[in-house]
Amino acid sequence: MKRVSNIAELRLFMRRNERPIYFISSSPFNLMGIDEWVGSFKFISYIDPFDGRHPDVFVPSKIPGFKPKSIEDITNHLLQHPEVIDYITRRGGRPGIVCLMFNEKTEEICKKLGVEILLPTAKLRQRCDNKMETVRIGNKAGVPSVPNALGPARTYEELLSEARKAGLGTDLVVQTAFGDSGKTTFFIANEDDYNRHAAKISAEEEIKIMKRINCRSATIEACTTASGTLVAPLMTEIIGKPELTPYKGGWAGNEIFANAFSEEICVKARDMTIRLGDQLLQEGYRGCFNADFLVVPEDNEVYLGELNPRISGASSLINQAAFAFADAPLFLFHLMEFLGIDYNIDVKELNDRWARKELIDSRSQLILKSSEDVGIAAHAPATGIYRMAPDGSVSYDRFAYRWKAIENDGEAFFLCFTGAGDARYKGADLGALVVRGRGQDDEFELNDRARNWIKGIKRLYVSKPATEIQCDEAKEPIR
Repeated sequence: MKRVSNIAELRLFMRRNERPIYFISSSPFNLMGIDEWVGSFKFISYIDPFDGRHPDVFVPSKIPGFKPKSIEDITNHLLQHPEVIDYITRRGGRPGIVCLMFNEKTEEICKKLGVEILLPTAKLRQRCDNKMETVRIGNKAGVPSVPNALGPARTYEELLSEARKAGLGTDLVVQTAFGDSGKTTFFIANEDDYNRHAAKISAEEEIKIMKRINCRSATIEACTTASGTLVAPLMTEIIGKPELTPYKGGWAGNEIFANAFSEEICVKARDMTIRLGDQLLQEGYRGCFNADFLVVPEDNEVYLGELNPRISGASSLINQAAFAFADAPLFLFHLMEFLGIDYNIDVKELNDRWARKELIDSRSQLILKSSEDVGIAAHAPATGIYRMAPDGSVSYDRFAYRWKAIENDGEAFFLCFTGAGDARYKGADLGALVVRGRGQDDEFELNDRARNWIKGIKRLYVSKPATEIQCDEAKEPIR
């Protein structure tokens, strides 16, 4: 068994890795750049943002009639695709995979293929992903959530009754157990608000009922290991901006920069994440996870918002941040946990170093969604580096498959998700845009530069009604 006792040995071991490891998902987005750190690492994706130009991305041909309803559907579809099975078989070895989302069917498929899933079990991940279970796990770890009640709300009267018992008032935020960002959070101030969402709320046996607070959204990527819980810097979240997403509470990106919050808030959030990770280890969970926090800057209060027991949308930004290049990306510690390596890493030393301001560079990641149903994309901006002119207009400059290729503040990297021939429906992911510096101002509103980038990229999309391309082979959208 290989023994790893420091970061240099970990980097060397991963670079020399010969075991085939695959990231199976809709696109390579979440783990972009990991192939530069881990030998024999490949992406198997449903869409190809790079148009065949990325050396480590394999995209099988489309099978007519496949209509995915979830990322889990895409994961299972790829693992059963004849071209994927042939690709994995030809590369040989003892294959291992990681996924953004998977389920128990995925585990059955992998068992038949002789493929190891380098993640906690689907059953455990599903339990920890339940927003009600997040509250309970946090409570056990001494990590408080916003004042809340857990229970049914089949009627507005029942909702108020549960809220009264917990002293939450009548201006409420309600969350259901599972679902995409922005689609499971409801702001309820009166009966009309409740009635608009009654079908979803009343169908749940248990919901999370929270007191509505004035807060900022923040997030931390972390990895729980046998040596302890590693914690990345606290990032801001970009939530519900109409220029980016049609969903009021929907996630639309992140910023990483020094002084994002006061030192007291950063220390609290790191400590809460460590305690949460240590509790997750007791629950049987190990590896990467993401914790969302609700921050009240005026009072330096920090509350646990959500737990994402998996690789997340923020993983792409954090695994390519300055502190990661100083030591190693967080995901390498996840792999270390699952590849049978004997290790003893000084977690406290790493956490202390990663909190230092000089190791936190400034980057923003903006996730662009379609705000309405507009038909089919007849033309889409290609993945690569774009330039912004002095008048705010945006144009394509050159191909790149990593955002490290950005050379100055006038450039941005765009990763295209919705390409030519894809449907542009409300909420469809158009792509991810990465820029140097902040995307928001000190009031957490999009700044002018970010707005110009968003407008500039969206203007490069040309769409036409779906009826005009009935004979075309439309690609399936990302979910």
